[in-house]
Amino acid sequence: MSYFKNSSLIILLIVAQSFIACKQEAKIDEKPNVLWICLEDTAPLLSCYGTTIIETPNIDKLASKGEIFTNAFMPAPVCSASRSSVITGMMSTTLGLHNHHSSRTVESAIYLPDTISTIPEIFKKNGYFTFNNGKDDYNFTYDRRDLYDQDYSYHPLYGKSGKRIDLSVLKDKGPFFGQIQLYGGKEIFSSKFKERVKSPVNREKIKLPPYLPNHPAIIEEYANHLDAIQITDGRLGEILTNLKENGLLNNTIIFFFSDHGMRLTRNKQFLYDGGIHVPLIVADFRENKKIKANSSNDILISGIDLGPSSLALAGISIPQYMEGRDVFVEDYKEREFVISTRDRCDFSIDRIRSVRSKEFKYIRNFLTDRPYMQPSYMDADGVEFVKVMKQLHAENKLDSIQDRFMSLERPKEELYNLKEDPFELNNLASNPNYSSELSKYANVLNQWIVETDDQGQYPENEEALKLMLGIWGKNAINPEYDPLRVKYKDFGGSLYDFKNARWKNVNVPVE
Repeated sequence: MSYFKNSSLIILLIVAQSFIACKQEAKIDEKPNVLWICLEDTAPLLSCYGTTIIETPNIDKLASKGEIFTNAFMPAPVCSASRSSVITGMMSTTLGLHNHHSSRTVESAIYLPDTISTIPEIFKKNGYFTFNNGKDDYNFTYDRRDLYDQDYSYHPLYGKSGKRIDLSVLKDKGPFFGQIQLYGGKEIFSSKFKERVKSPVNREKIKLPPYLPNHPAIIEEYANHLDAIQITDGRLGEILTNLKENGLLNNTIIFFFSDHGMRLTRNKQFLYDGGIHVPLIVADFRENKKIKANSSNDILISGIDLGPSSLALAGISIPQYMEGRDVFVEDYKEREFVISTRDRCDFSIDRIRSVRSKEFKYIRNFLTDRPYMQPSYMDADGVEFVKVMKQLHAENKLDSIQDRFMSLERPKEELYNLKEDPFELNNLASNPNYSSELSKYANVLNQWIVETDDQGQYPENEEALKLMLGIWGKNAINPEYDPLRVKYKDFGGSLYDFKNARWKNVNVPVE
């Protein structure tokens, strides 16, 4: 009798173990949700990155569940070029998407090759529900329904934006690939910005980088950025709570990052670390997680790696044409360099390239006759800290480090020893002791330009420049605009009618 009891017990144990094994196998095979939480214009000035004068408990909580990457750099220091790279897994310069706000009219349309699909398209083809709550800002022309399963709105300059999908609807959609856009550093533009800051940063504790003068307007800009991060922390907390309440969090991998660095002198739109160094946290909330919790990683990461890494975590093959890499593969070979690029930003035409390793940063300025502080959208918008910097320069109140960025000319090459000079202040390009490093990094860039056929080598098409001139009028002073002023009627003011998406009497060449 006891024999049969023991046999029955053994059978029950085997069945139970098989059930548990099948259940575990099902969990392993279940497709994970992948969510990108993308900030705008945000520096890695977070408490989990060592900033002590602000509190970011929700970001810290996310970091405790995942991996902090301390060396993440974006392909471009402006949103549309960077976002175009991230969403394709390729450098915008490879695809001709490098000029800010390109492909915004029918005449200036740029299409991706038929052989190239975006990250959301690939997820969609693999059975995922896809959405992007917020702006796309991609520099190519596309049918948005090929990318995302949601309604959207359209702006003739800023492009397409997904209408908000409440996360509760995702319970019935199967696995999802989602993008949630948060304002990040751009929270400062909200009319209720000051009201939303619960505990403003103590301005007296602000320590500016040495390339910025200790002026009240500069301190306030910097402090506002930290306050904006605290607002962003609250918004992240709401997303995490929403995911948890809807039973979605425990099968979701979250990528938390910014499209580029903060708005400040020498940062946004430039290739110093302030313009391209961003926070990146990747957290895997699944039981069978592939990403270590509460860990930090100093490998070099490019923004073009985010898409391929996301695909791989979801068990989707990475297309061979992608230039980005899966950074979570077991035998990952770390990048030796990250390349970043800057071209036309709004109406300001420039061309800069950088090569960054852990030890050195090499920058090449192709248009050395143009000041770093040539007129930009911030001048046109009357941004206070820009006016202050130019005023202090005129009054000889900047020290030699701060004043260097105000020079009317630029060196062709810049080289910085990042371990000894993290703020990139001492240009070693002309120092004979660093001639071998200069040659090494210059050759890396030369080879990259040839191998990728960097599209920044070639002039931008007339229709794209015409749009910028039509929008910005007299602010567009670069010589590239002169032939258009001769060819077409007066471009003294804004001549593009956004409401009707048409030109105002500039389609007929001057006789």
